[in-house]
Amino acid sequence: MEEQPGSERSGGNNSGEGSTARLDAWLSQLVARRGSDLLLIPGAPPSIRFDGMVKTIAGGPLTGWEIETAVLPALIPRARLMYQEGQISDSSYRLAGVGRFRINLHRERGLPAAAVRALPMEPPLLAELHLPAGVEALTRLPRGLVLIGGPAGSGKTTTVAALVNEINRREARHIVTIEDPVEFEHTHLRSVVEQVEIGVDAPDFPTALHAALRQAPDIIVVGEMRDPETMRIAVNAAETGHLVFSSLHTTDVGSTVSRICDSFPPERQPTIRQELAMALAAVLTQVLLPARRGGRVPAAELLMVGYGARQHIRRNALQHLHQEITMTRNKGSLTLEESLAHLVRHGAVEREDALLYALHVEDLQSLLK
Repeated sequence: MEEQPGSERSGGNNSGEGSTARLDAWLSQLVARRGSDLLLIPGAPPSIRFDGMVKTIAGGPLTGWEIETAVLPALIPRARLMYQEGQISDSSYRLAGVGRFRINLHRERGLPAAAVRALPMEPPLLAELHLPAGVEALTRLPRGLVLIGGPAGSGKTTTVAALVNEINRREARHIVTIEDPVEFEHTHLRSVVEQVEIGVDAPDFPTALHAALRQAPDIIVVGEMRDPETMRIAVNAAETGHLVFSSLHTTDVGSTVSRICDSFPPERQPTIRQELAMALAAVLTQVLLPARRGGRVPAAELLMVGYGARQHIRRNALQHLHQEITMTRNKGSLTLEESLAHLVRHGAVEREDALLYALHVEDLQSLLK
């Protein structure tokens, strides 16, 4: 994909903004050791996350000043300004010959700190993620809103990228992704893929979404729905015939739906429930567990939304959505406990770990008898 000028900061900056040499050295170690994240916390040495575990690398404890001077020059101008104004800032960064990264520069206890995520150079194949087989059906939906939920670090962005990649390889569609920042770069295969980066190509998600709707897309990806206006536009887009993918920091199907509704003022919630009930096509939530042979493996909960789920959403009876999953297995729905039981039976995870991650422990125990 052609690189747009100014879309990312690049390594080796020796301008008056400061040098990225120290950050570049840490990132080279991160990639060489196949870590997923670089953690720079004041008072602690630089640390790398491997398979969910954090280990320190060479060097003594860092000061906040050392972290800020190492990381700030790597940020795009908008992210640098946000940080200097006291906001949390995300930025994409490319280190030639090493890879692409997502940088989050923030403050903790009043001092600068940073978390840097290594980004794959190309989107994954859906089959490589080892998600339940029913997840592939999300790529064949003609329209509607698909929500991907899970805690931070559960692989939501990776799953969305794999879904887009699957469509891109199979179908001739027009896909627009809106992200902050762009994490996976998609090449044009059978589909045409436009990738909009907040802070570079558009000032915010609502503006980018409005613009995308004027570009006649078939599929829209909203990297994350953070505010009611973005949610409203995404729901309306799904209602009017687009297939919309987005992610939320949630734990299960019910909390994913409630996060949307609860983001609006009380007087607006009945209306948004009606609109969401019509627009929602599926909800997928996922977690990553320690695998028996090292690494991590996903377990997932999937609700393919039908008449019953729509009625529960309209009535704000979200506690019944779990029951709705079990009633729509023939459409591809499955509970987290069914996914966990499958992993245990196939020797992918330990029984104790599965029980730790289960939302309904008694259901999992029954499935494992």
